[in-house]
Amino acid sequence: MDSIIQAMAELEQKELEGGPAASVRVLLSAGPPGGLPPFLRDSVSPGASPLHLDPLGAELRALVDRVAQHEVQGQQERGVLLAPDGSTVALRPLLLGLEAGQQGRRAVPLGDTGGDTPAGFRNDSANVTWLGERAEPPAAVDSLLAAALATELGLAFLHPRPTPSPPGLGSEGCWDRLSSPQNFTLLDPPTAPLTMAFLNGALDGVLLGDHLSRLAPPRPRLSLLLGQYYGAGVDGDPGFRSNFRRQRGAALISAPNLAQQVWGALLLLQSLEPRHPQLHNRSREQLAQVASYASQEFTEAFLGCPAIHPRCRWGAAPYRGRPTPLQLPLEFLFVHHTFEPAQPCASFVRCAASLRAVQRFHQDVRRWDDVGYSFVVGSDGYVNEGRGWHWVGAHTRGYNFRGFGVAFIGDYTASLPTAAALRTVRDGLPRCASRAGLLRPDYKLLGHRQLRRGTDCPGDALFHLLRTWPHFIQTVN
Repeated sequence: MDSIIQAMAELEQKELEGGPAASVRVLLSAGPPGGLPPFLRDSVSPGASPLHLDPLGAELRALVDRVAQHEVQGQQERGVLLAPDGSTVALRPLLLGLEAGQQGRRAVPLGDTGGDTPAGFRNDSANVTWLGERAEPPAAVDSLLAAALATELGLAFLHPRPTPSPPGLGSEGCWDRLSSPQNFTLLDPPTAPLTMAFLNGALDGVLLGDHLSRLAPPRPRLSLLLGQYYGAGVDGDPGFRSNFRRQRGAALISAPNLAQQVWGALLLLQSLEPRHPQLHNRSREQLAQVASYASQEFTEAFLGCPAIHPRCRWGAAPYRGRPTPLQLPLEFLFVHHTFEPAQPCASFVRCAASLRAVQRFHQDVRRWDDVGYSFVVGSDGYVNEGRGWHWVGAHTRGYNFRGFGVAFIGDYTASLPTAAALRTVRDGLPRCASRAGLLRPDYKLLGHRQLRRGTDCPGDALFHLLRTWPHFIQTVN
């Protein structure tokens, strides 16, 4: 990601026709023929000269050529970047969102499809009803949502998908290395081209495009905006950065409004490409059903679930021995703190280093096969996979088969984890696990100290708070 931001900064310094804002179209021009969707392309000044990558140096140009088009071939995903927060981001939907935001969010008419433009079209979904059997399609769609997210989301859900989706929705993967990464391999063959990287890039495009559309000219340079968003936060706001994209997206996108947008985007594409292989002979009602399902899954299984870094992302050492499978769903959630490292981690680099230290202690000192916890939560907005959803851990002696062990990085004897980390363990993680059939809806929550004598884990301050949470129980029979 840093290299793409550098490429954009170099383009912004050139005397490009269209000014610094043209840098996005230069990068998009390296993608497939046509570049922009028609409704965005039509807004570019007529007669403008074609844009090329010539102003870039050979190394940056080669990078842009390689990542401009997003595609999945087998388990190889191309067109994705490693962001400083540890997430993987597809470049193309991010750029499409930036371009739509620069042009200003607008209603793209669908033609004679029936229905009226929803009230409060741009930013207010209160008057948009959930799609039902008699729902009328919108007369227009939001250019930003259609370009960055809605079209591809709808197309992806035309494929058969499991019900319900596993936590996270999209397919995750591993980089060949975290320093100067080159190749990204998905952990499982995707059932559709809907990957975690695409969802991250699309959501980032929507969030940043919406931000740009609200700013009066002159807008900030995009290289500066991206540097802030993938850094400390836009305009110094730590809540407006990629670490917290899902929380911010949930506040901006509702399922009913997104359902209308996905439906409208599919109808728009069908009208532009009547012989589209996925949309040919699809009825309006069929597309409405797809839109309802897609929007529900996106808002519940992606926006409503915490982001989880897979083991390869934080540099986990191999498991020693043979893991034992869990019999799901489980009935308990056990809360821990690592105690050492004692300090919370607020960045991907520090959280990954802390987790590797915990794993070394568990494997080399405790002589366990792996890091003991099922999941480990940092203060950077992410959950990290330990033994995960399917393997017995070593976190709560006598109960490892019966529950997941979740640990906060840090010592919480006298202080509490961040509010975001607490919400993740109290609400997001168990809700998504229950939805996916991994944790019983009537699960019971306990602190480690309740089941193991001689330990203060998860710390006095944190344990006193746990006692106020839903699902907490005082004793276990």
